[in-house]
Amino acid sequence: MAIRLQGVEKTYAARGGNDQVFALRGINLDIPRGNIVGVIGKSGAGKSTLIRLINGLELPTAGKVIVDGVEVSALSEKQVRDERRSIGMIFQHFNLLARRTAYGNVALPLEIAGVPAAEIKKRVLPLLDLVGLADKADRYPSELSGGQKQRVGIARALATKPKVLLSDEATSALDPETTESILALLRQVNAEFNLTVLLITHEMSVIKAVADRVAVIEGGHIVEQGPTYDVFTQPTNATTRKFVSELTGTALPEHIRNRIVSAPAVGKQAYVTLTFKGEGAAQPFLSVLTRRLGLDFGIIQAKVDHIHGKPFGTLVISADATPEKLDALQTEASTLGLETEVLGYA
Repeated sequence: MAIRLQGVEKTYAARGGNDQVFALRGINLDIPRGNIVGVIGKSGAGKSTLIRLINGLELPTAGKVIVDGVEVSALSEKQVRDERRSIGMIFQHFNLLARRTAYGNVALPLEIAGVPAAEIKKRVLPLLDLVGLADKADRYPSELSGGQKQRVGIARALATKPKVLLSDEATSALDPETTESILALLRQVNAEFNLTVLLITHEMSVIKAVADRVAVIEGGHIVEQGPTYDVFTQPTNATTRKFVSELTGTALPEHIRNRIVSAPAVGKQAYVTLTFKGEGAAQPFLSVLTRRLGLDFGIIQAKVDHIHGKPFGTLVISADATPEKLDALQTEASTLGLETEVLGYA
């Protein structure tokens, strides 16, 4: 494993008292070498604390933090500083020095490490070319767009040839189009350098775009983790389901949610979600169900997407609410490889 957290806890003294506040509790997380792994959570969930433990800026109260076989949590301060050279870091607000050019910002960690100027040049120029800024080497941050600044930040993070790249909300200050280009760049460096990437984010769309695996953190606990496709298509935790629902089309519009009741009644229709995965997403299953069951369906909403290269879709329909017909619908849907859920009645 490139990164392993075993039984990690982090507590802080509560303000104005002797109580302890848990920022992280019982964290067990394995990040495979060469993977892109996302950790997602709301503000205050513990994401920032987690990343500060991995790069050695803070020590755990309990447990072990292991990066590339080295227990970071057991190192001296000097050893931690040396170890950070193998851990690249990119930030939400870029953290570039205003009085240094793009070249100077990328060169900075190498200068601090005492690398000769000639060697620095050999390393910096190819990195600027890699991130698409070969023609911006002499530009200052004030002359660059947000996306260009983040590209400089990525080049700087790669300058010391790290084995692990940590991204702390690196796209949350960018517009959607720029975010897409930065995520494409992260996929590129991951593939070219077999670089392990850990993304800290509150945006499920970022996880969907690039992550091989995802861990969901809430209240200092990891409440769910696994391959991205599995977590998106079969979330088991309420927090995870809330994160993915709007992105995957499983969340109903508010005006419909407000009308739905839990029990059937005369004159009401059942609202049913049909979930289709993999190659089955391309099948004409709705027409097949209509033909087999002789039922009419109303289409409430639908979405087909690709998650980690595999199709996944949801279709919310309204149908006859009688128990016999609902049972028949669910039985036939199952034979077509569909998953069903009765959301309620309206």
